[in-house]
Amino acid sequence: MYILLVVAFIDMFSQLPVIAPFAASLGATPIVVGSVIAVYSFSNMLGNVLSGIWVDKFGSKRILASSMILAGVLVFFYTYVTNPAQLLAIRFFHGFAAGFIVPAAFAAIGRNDDSDSNGKKMSHSGAAIGIAAIIGPALGAIISSRIGIEWLFYSVSLAMVLVGLISLVLIKSLPLTKKSITQENVGFSFIKNPAIQFSYVAIFLLLLMQGLLTYAMPLKVEELNLKQEMTGIYFSVFGIVAILFFVLPSNRIFDRFNNKRLMFTGLMFISLSILGLGLSTSSTEIFIAMIFYGIGFALLFPSTSTTIMKDTNSQNRGKAFGVYYASFSLGVISGAFLAGLLGTSATLIFTVGAAIVFVSSFLMLLVAKN
Repeated sequence: MYILLVVAFIDMFSQLPVIAPFAASLGATPIVVGSVIAVYSFSNMLGNVLSGIWVDKFGSKRILASSMILAGVLVFFYTYVTNPAQLLAIRFFHGFAAGFIVPAAFAAIGRNDDSDSNGKKMSHSGAAIGIAAIIGPALGAIISSRIGIEWLFYSVSLAMVLVGLISLVLIKSLPLTKKSITQENVGFSFIKNPAIQFSYVAIFLLLLMQGLLTYAMPLKVEELNLKQEMTGIYFSVFGIVAILFFVLPSNRIFDRFNNKRLMFTGLMFISLSILGLGLSTSSTEIFIAMIFYGIGFALLFPSTSTTIMKDTNSQNRGKAFGVYYASFSLGVISGAFLAGLLGTSATLIFTVGAAIVFVSSFLMLLVAKN
């Protein structure tokens, strides 16, 4: 399951450094290039929600295998694209198919209802995503620049189809039972649970900041007259810190401490990190801020997903994770959009971002106390 998550997220991350230049090479205008990037997240969000509904109805194995294979086939068709309209269409369907994978994967990982190890399982899942976040962009840039972007699509397509076929053999199918279905787990009633609401808001804020960070970090590097390749190094710092937090014994805190407190602590680390990036005047200060960001990410991702695991059951967990990853996608879209509205000042973007997280966290804390 963790290998499946790595491959699924490499599919997304490997295209980050190449999809905009690829669209431009087909004659896309700047607004069309932005649309090509955004349409993937939009359709991915739709797939997330529908995946959750189908997982609860049909089980995760069939959804996982079929969506991995379909997404892999769609990646292959990138090599036949000849104009921006075709690229927009393939990005939409690719994002939609890929949107089914992650909610189904997390529902499968958590289906044994072993509450004593939910936090550790979610931290290991976070490590899988972190590994993909480090490997994916580098892989995309290296393959496309050295042997051509079509070979990136061939490689990712083959990996996804193979993993999808292997999952048919290795993933065990558990029988779907209709016992214990009550009014509390029918439909989307789980959204009324305050703990789940906090998880959705927290993961949205985290990915909102991720969108701001992706947009504004190159601007910050330029403001400080640093080399542009430092941007990738700074992102790697937060990824490495988060992965270490996920795989070392520190991951036990997600099963031993209150997840709501971990969420608030993580949001404070994120807020301080983003503010620190805005105020940074040297490369060393950016490194320190990104270490804080990595700690905040490491606290937020497992604590929010563990809350979903603990406060749902086999009848509604798929839908709950579907909405969770829809919040994930919405955060990325909103972050990039907000950064675009704020302009080209990295300091302003980071300061506004830190204020949003701090004020939102304070309001969540008031609601929690009440």
